[in-house]
Order: sequence, then C-alpha cells, then structure tokens
Amino acid sequence: MTIDRLASSYLDRAREISGQIVGWRRHIHQHPELGFQEIGTAQYVAAALQSLGLSPKTGVGKTGVTADLGPEGGPIVAIRADMDALPVQEQSGVEYCSLNPGKMHACGHDSHVAMALGAAAILKDQPLAGRVRFIFQPAEEMEDDEGMSGAERMAADGVMDGVSAIIGQHVEPSLPAGSVGAAPGPFAAAPDNFHAYIRGQGTHAAYPHAGLDTIWLASQVLNAIYAIRDRLVKPSIPALITVGIIQGGTAHNVIPPQVQISGTIRTFDQASRERMYQALHQACSIARTFGGDYDLTIIPGCPPVSNDPVVTALVREEALALFGSPAVIGQEPQCGGDDFSIFSTMVPGCYWSLGSTRPGNDYFECHDPRFRLDEDIFPVGTALLAASAERLLRHFAGA
Repeated sequence: MTIDRLASSYLDRAREISGQIVGWRRHIHQHPELGFQEIGTAQYVAAALQSLGLSPKTGVGKTGVTADLGPEGGPIVAIRADMDALPVQEQSGVEYCSLNPGKMHACGHDSHVAMALGAAAILKDQPLAGRVRFIFQPAEEMEDDEGMSGAERMAADGVMDGVSAIIGQHVEPSLPAGSVGAAPGPFAAAPDNFHAYIRGQGTHAAYPHAGLDTIWLASQVLNAIYAIRDRLVKPSIPALITVGIIQGGTAHNVIPPQVQISGTIRTFDQASRERMYQALHQACSIARTFGGDYDLTIIPGCPPVSNDPVVTALVREEALALFGSPAVIGQEPQCGGDDFSIFSTMVPGCYWSLGSTRPGNDYFECHDPRFRLDEDIFPVGTALLAASAERLLRHFAGA
C-alpha cells in the first residue's frame, strides 16, 4: 500500500470513531484535575485503554499512565499526551462545561488525551514494525514540591527506556481548524522565572535623603531590565523578558526598605539563556551603584522544545499525504514553554501545532476562561498521530 493510501485509511478510520473521541474528550473536560491530582482522569484513561485491549500501567510519574502496543523486539515510538487542567473558572459556555469549580481544561489537554486514545484505537488493528508507547502525562502546567514536572517524574520512572523517537501535538487556537504547524528546529521556549529584591534604606517619605529610596532604585533597575532584549541580545535571536510583579511598600508616606521585581525569561538556545541570566544580574546591580543592594533568584524551567529535522520531515510527509499542502504549514517558535522538551532532549522528537479555531469564529488563547475548540479537528490530530507513529516505526526498523 502506498503512503498516500495508507494515510488515507487512517483518516477514514479516525472519522469513523470521531464520536467516541468526542465522548472521551467531553468526559475529561467535565472532570478536570490539576497537576499530580489526576486520579480520576488516570482511572478513566486506563479503563479506555483496557477497553481497546491494552494493558495500561498507572501511577507512573505519580499520576501518569502508560501502555505499549505492538510486538516486542523492534523499535519503540512514543506518543505523549498531557492530562492536567488549570485553576481557572470556566466561562466557555459549552454544554459540557467543567463540573469542578475553579478548574478547567483551558489548554486543550483533554483533547490531547482523547486524540491519543483515538490513535490507540486505530493502531491496535494495524500491523506494526515495533511498539507504540502511549504516555499520558500528569502536571505539564506545574511542578511538585521538589520542583519536578510531570514529564520529569515520568522520565525518572523510565518511560523513555528503549524509545527511539517521540511525537506529540498541541491545539493552537490562533491557527485555522485542521491545519498542522510543524517545522524543524525551535518550537517552544525555555520558561525561566526570576525574583529580584532591591534593597535600600526605608525612611519617611518626606525625608528621602535620610534613607535610600528603593522605589527609585527599582525604577532604574526596571528600565535596565526592559533594555536587555533590545540592546544586549542579538536582534535576530528570539528572546523575551517580562516583568509581572512589582511590589513594595505598605503606606503612602513611607519609603519601603525593599521592592520585589519578578518575571519570566523565554529563550530558545542555551547561549541566549545564559546571556539573559548575566544581563539580569547586571541590571539588578545598578542598585549597588547608588549604595543599595539586591538578591536575585533565577528558577530554570524546562529546556526549549526543538524539533528533530528527520522526525519532523517524516511527520510532515504523513501530514501532506493525509491533508494536502494547504493544510500543512510552517510553525514559528512560540514563547510558551512545554515540558515535552524533557522527552525530546532524550530522543529525537516532533511536537506540532493543531489548528483548533473554525475560520470566521472568534478565538481565545489557551489559559483563557473562554477557551474553546472545534471538535471537528479530532480526526485530523488522531490520524496524524497514528500515521506518524506507524511511519516512524518503519523508519527505525529499516523497513
């Protein structure tokens, strides 16, 4: 069977089971659980996998689920789907709205899980040149008390043992429904956070000369922070630094002894990451020029997601065979972070965007309480996961 005909059969099958995929997604959407609390979600996923004839393992990476499909002895290709929700009160207005107050699948993870289950439903009836490992991951959105995300916990539990490549997808509301954005190289940024404390000498606001005004010091530091990206990093290199918290003082007539400045750094390569760290220290050290001081803590996030050129080329080839060239587009690097990178730094990987907004409709970004997506995209994402996994198995098996 040619690639085009084989891919077409995956799409036909995905369309046949689209109602089941929608059902899986809506159940998970109505019962959102936060990171490392996905007990009910994990049980539901495990039951769905068992109904497909697979033998899932639960409690992997605390609350994750895995299952292997296919014969032993060949290569292993992993499909990853994140399961956790966000601490958001849903305002989408859909009929299957969250039943858990203050919790919502506002980032599409419910759809990721449903489409991965759909891929399992398709691939269980296909001859495979190896095994597909389904990784249903907890806690993409957060870390535990030891600073480890769900991907790190699952990796520590050995889910990548023997894996040759990994693939995954993320719904993208800014792209037209059913389009696929896949490109080699940078996909998502390294999301680092920082907390700076600018220290001076508190005093009466009417006598600033008697102390050292930390509000004024912090304003000098803040100007320097905002100049980092434009003046200290090469303009052609994507990078970002944003301040989200400025906090100091409790009274209008008292100069506080300390001001907090906190924010985030986003970069796509290690050299830029280290340069941003260094420049942030330089910016904060302005406080010392005027006799003040500072403390700076930088909390590194996961690595950037960078798509392997060989794996991505094979995924794009399958997408073109499935959907044709108009639907398969490039993908600009996104400043959001994703701990899929934990896996894709261990083995070659491809993480692509799946457009989720019907043309002409308003869209709301991920994490927005009004977030919604077009469920007609599910056969697209399901078929591409299945076809790409099968193709990669043949590639690594030398078939």
